[in-house]
Amino acid sequence: MARIAVIGAGMAAMAASARLAIAGHKVTVYERGTTHGGALGRFERDGFAFDTGPQLLHLPAVYRDLFVKTGKESLEQSVTMSQVDPASAHVFADGTAVALPNASRAGVVGALDAAVGPGAGERWSDLVNRGREVWDATRRPLLEEPLATGAAREALGRDPYPAVRRRGLFRRPAPPALASVAARELKDPRLAALLESHALAYGLDPRTAPASATVLPYMEQTFGSWYVAGGLRALADALHRRCLARRVEFRFGAEVTEVLEEDGRAAGVRLADGGTAGADVVVAGVHPGRLAVPAPGTVGPAPVPPGRCTVLLALRGARPEGTAHRTVVHAPDRAAELTGIFAPEAAPAYVPTVTVLRPDDPAVRPDAQHEAVTLTATVAPQGAVDWRARAGEFADRMVRAAEAAVPGLRERLLWREVLTPADTEAATGAEGGGVPAPVLAGAGGAYLRPANTTGTSGFYRVGGFAHPGGGLAHAGMSGALVAGLVVEGADFRGSR
Repeated sequence: MARIAVIGAGMAAMAASARLAIAGHKVTVYERGTTHGGALGRFERDGFAFDTGPQLLHLPAVYRDLFVKTGKESLEQSVTMSQVDPASAHVFADGTAVALPNASRAGVVGALDAAVGPGAGERWSDLVNRGREVWDATRRPLLEEPLATGAAREALGRDPYPAVRRRGLFRRPAPPALASVAARELKDPRLAALLESHALAYGLDPRTAPASATVLPYMEQTFGSWYVAGGLRALADALHRRCLARRVEFRFGAEVTEVLEEDGRAAGVRLADGGTAGADVVVAGVHPGRLAVPAPGTVGPAPVPPGRCTVLLALRGARPEGTAHRTVVHAPDRAAELTGIFAPEAAPAYVPTVTVLRPDDPAVRPDAQHEAVTLTATVAPQGAVDWRARAGEFADRMVRAAEAAVPGLRERLLWREVLTPADTEAATGAEGGGVPAPVLAGAGGAYLRPANTTGTSGFYRVGGFAHPGGGLAHAGMSGALVAGLVVEGADFRGSR
């Protein structure tokens, strides 16, 4: 039995902790804050309750596997889940509106044909099918296996998105960036906006993200969008309970500042209060800039990814029957929005793409005559923008945009709370409040993350700033990979 110190109580760290504990190890989690869950936070006031991070679960099989492997109660016995239908509604810049059914290829084709025009659905479906080829090529090496080395890793730098056959002597290969794929293959600005919004939701710039990012809408359309009753915070609570059942010890208010090394391997952690704790293995589930670690320089500094601006709205009046759980109100000027996110020093005020979340859940509102609504937008990180100064006026723009999905919104408003990347940075320690994206193949490996192993024996990385990157499903897989590496060592070949 090894003594294992886990730094941070986010979802990836808890996923690793539960798996390591069931393997017989003594696991202690050190968390600087007062609660578990990391990005899966919760805000409550006056009978309203809001998730402050992700609100829908994609690829639920990751957490089904986690709960099966760590206890008797399944995921469905631990939380109540349901597929949202439609999966999403969209309001485009020209006013076109469409609702896309959940996990139904034929339904999506029909909806897009009706809203955008004949042939639109098939063009979208053809592109998503090419995203399936990306999934087939990268699912194992990018989601289920430790990060490859040597020639295998070099291969991940090549974009697996398949070239579209064209007539004529010269056949162009697939474009290197998602935006050019959208323009060339979808042939309609609304469909292009639909594709780009999937990348933007993860903080990816569609002008530079590889075409392999088509795997993101493929995953959502194929595996569905799931809501957890009470909000996704309930999933964090269930995983915390599972850890406790496996005798994982949590120490809150215990900030780790340094990973200790002895004879070339991890030997424990140093705490902010000056104390130390010995360990045979250390798993770091926090932003790498927060720690002094052995073998400095094994991971170079990475650009700070975009963050999220979230506006929590308490509304008077009942949620109308038939309201979509999620509506994306697309920006009227995508170029201005992308400048505002990725080059904010040159950007004038712009109206962002706003995702409007309206769960039909009695647990998040005081009664049936009120509604809890959350608005989110991808934005530049704290530091690139001073969000402490700009939060109010940016939230005003988000609310005005959201009225395309919630008519009369401002007249119904009781109160609001605004959370920006500055708040994320304060709560989680992530530099600039940046939210890491999932890993992608292509672009010479620029969208990969550092491996879960490090240059120091017994020291591992888990979570969004390590392989396989950000996103709730990827966090769960990160925990599975680290647990496998600790338990099986160099023989571990991936999740099965």
